[in-house]
Amino acid sequence: MGLSVRTPSRRDAASGLLDLSTAELAAATRSGQLDPVELVQAHIDRIEAVNPYLNALVADRFSAARREARRLRELPAARRGPLHGVPCTVKEFLSVAGMPHTAGLEARRHQLADVDGVVVRRVRSAGAVVLGVSNVPEGGLWMETYNTIWGRTLNPWDLARTPGGSSGGEGALVASGGSPFGLGSDIGGSVRIPAAFCGIAAHKPTGGLVPNTGHRPAASGGAGRYLCIGPLARSVRGLQLLVPLMAGADGQDAACTRSWRPLGSRAIGAGDLRGVRVVPMPTNGSMRVRGVMKRAVTEAASALEARGATIVHARLPRFRKAFAIWSAMLSEASDERYDVVLGDGAPIRPGLELVSMLLGRSQHTFAGLLLSLGDRLAGALPGLARSLADEGRLLQQELEEVLGPDGVLLHPPYSRPAPRHGDAWRTATDSACTAIFNVLECPVTVVRTGFESRGLPVGVQVVGVPGRDALTLAVAAVLEDDLGGFVRAEPR
Repeated sequence: MGLSVRTPSRRDAASGLLDLSTAELAAATRSGQLDPVELVQAHIDRIEAVNPYLNALVADRFSAARREARRLRELPAARRGPLHGVPCTVKEFLSVAGMPHTAGLEARRHQLADVDGVVVRRVRSAGAVVLGVSNVPEGGLWMETYNTIWGRTLNPWDLARTPGGSSGGEGALVASGGSPFGLGSDIGGSVRIPAAFCGIAAHKPTGGLVPNTGHRPAASGGAGRYLCIGPLARSVRGLQLLVPLMAGADGQDAACTRSWRPLGSRAIGAGDLRGVRVVPMPTNGSMRVRGVMKRAVTEAASALEARGATIVHARLPRFRKAFAIWSAMLSEASDERYDVVLGDGAPIRPGLELVSMLLGRSQHTFAGLLLSLGDRLAGALPGLARSLADEGRLLQQELEEVLGPDGVLLHPPYSRPAPRHGDAWRTATDSACTAIFNVLECPVTVVRTGFESRGLPVGVQVVGVPGRDALTLAVAAVLEDDLGGFVRAEPR
């Protein structure tokens, strides 16, 4: 099974607005070449066409969005922000004033947000128009987007497959053209796995770069450095516009202490990668990675080498323990158990709830309950957790030594393309491909590099050392240019 840059048939191709990047749309609205009202309505129409197939947007604010677009249309050029009139959608975990803010939890079924979260406020202040909020897994505890309030979200490339999670609603909406960009969050791969499964671009920022204020579930203790709000978009160019707007301390999130650092190299920004070190790592050595995913990494490395990058092969054996290290470091940093998350602050009894589920009486998902039970068992082994957390800190040092400030690691975002619904359990721990980089606090950009023979998207992660977000974005933009840009999915 090989990679292909085959372009599937694009229905509704007359509406080119659904294929343009966030950066292109913003430039057109700011210059007056594109009417924000027309742009917003085109995306509302698209969501109304695709959402019956996908169940990705769970609550809309279309009427308010139209009103905001009309106000933006009247703004003089001098007052137009960098995202002037560009529509977007927001993961339901992030508060949007007046919108559901349930986190997929039955205990919060009727909860509405009072105010915008900080990142939502920042993109709206820049001129973005929020169309609505998107679906999530229960409490964000699983990589398939399903909960008992909103139901299941489907992958626009194949409705029998998952779009990933926990930002699965965003992945499906952006991939199908319903939204130019979305706001998601990631503590183990939750923007990167949906981006990879849906064939779009996404960025997990450096830990502590973007504030989490307004996110539910909240990250307790030191885990605030591991939870990262990040954007999903049609293209890396859109991410390059969005991440600096989202970044920087807000005075409320104590974990957010970093500031945006520009690339500092005009040549790299223009695609000249001389001086950039590239470390391809097609597998972490402990999981079975499909050949198509490995080839995506090696072909991406070859493309970067052709642009002048130096390929470096390194041994990092601690990556074999990636899932265990992530689990241990997250447990060490967090003050809150999964069963407390599911109960919205009041602990539930996952074993009893599993029995109730068999009787049709539980309000929780099987994934949430099983993972809560596993979390309790893991908490009974504190000595092992401390040892693995120490291994993680050593891995962090090793990776920074190997990469340095001008290096990137190429790694699969998952062991295979998007699984069928329910089948992700067979490779549950393969989320280690993404999760390890949360506890290492690395910036990671996901970019699609092609399609496999069944028409499912395939991509790679571009990983840097903390603070080098601009570098991973620039390298990913080169890959996007050379290996294929946005292709809109047509759910049917």
